Amino acid sequence: MLDLVPVSQTGFNKLNEELSELEQEQSLVKKRVAEAREQGDLKENGEYIYGRQELGFIEGRLGELRAKINRSEIVDCTKVQCDRAVFGTVVTLLDLRTQKKVVYQLLGPNDADVDTGSISIHSPVGDAILGLSVGDKASVTIPRGEFHFEVIDIARPEIP
Repeated sequence: MLDLVPVSQTGFNKLNEELSELEQEQSLVKKRVAEAREQGDLKENGEYIYGRQELGFIEGRLGELRAKINRSEIVDCTKVQCDRAVFGTVVTLLDLRTQKKVVYQLLGPNDADVDTGSISIHSPVGDAILGLSVGDKASVTIPRGEFHFEVIDIARPEIP
């Protein structure tokens, strides 16, 4: 039995959107390959060779996306409990070295994006935060060295 991977509704929608776009692209590439095949001599037909390679990459990614979607467990992040840091919560940390606040939303590997302020529960920092409550202190080794922090707030996100 496969383990389900938690994913936010937004992340699940992104996976389905990418799947739909790639399926459309796959259809167009298949047509181009069929047209190139009709031109004859396939060994020296660059358009045919490139089209087959492109089709292979698209089909590989489609397989990955379908597997991710099939293993996904959608979690409504707006309804998570906030007594401790769990999947979907928005956690505010105080960096004990610099005294600066850092805010992360804990998400799964399929929809975490540091640029938007979300990290995977499987990342070193995400794993260290998981299960902590407000007032808890912890540290984790990251590429820059040790990150010592205190959890100062746990909240629900506004977006599912």
